[in-house]
Amino acid sequence: MNLDDDVRRLVRRHLRFGWGSLFLFALLGLGLEALHALKADAYLAVGNETRRLLWRLGHAHGAVLALAHLGFAASLPHAARPPRLGSACLFGASVALPGGFLLGGIDARDGDPGIGIVLTPLGALLLLVAVGAVWAALRADARQG
Repeated sequence: MNLDDDVRRLVRRHLRFGWGSLFLFALLGLGLEALHALKADAYLAVGNETRRLLWRLGHAHGAVLALAHLGFAASLPHAARPPRLGSACLFGASVALPGGFLLGGIDARDGDPGIGIVLTPLGALLLLVAVGAVWAALRADARQG
C-alpha cells in the first residue's frame, strides 16, 4: 500500500466520523431544544442548572469537534506525512471531551457535575496533542516545498 492509499483511507475515516458525529450532535441539540419546549423539569428546573450547562457544553463541543474532523480530512493531503498521532488523539478527544460533559450532566447534584466530568480534561489534552500534530505536519510540508 502506498502513501496515497493510506492518506485516502485516513481522509475517508475522518470524513465518515465527522459527518456522522455532526449528525449525532445536531440531533442531540434538537433533543435539548425539545426538552426546553416541553418545559421538562429534569432539564429546566433551577436545581438542574448545572445539568443544563453541561449538556449544552457537550452538544457544542461535540459539534465543533465533528467539524474539526472535516478540517483534519481536508488538511491531510497538504501534510508531509499523515499525522497518525493527531488522528488518534482527535478521535479520543471527540469521545472524551463532549462525553465528559454529557456524562457529568447526567448525575449533576447540588451544582456539582457527576463523576463523568473527569473525561473532559483528558479530552482537552488529546485535542491539544491532535492540533499540535497537524500543525507540525503542515509546517514540515511547508519546509519541504
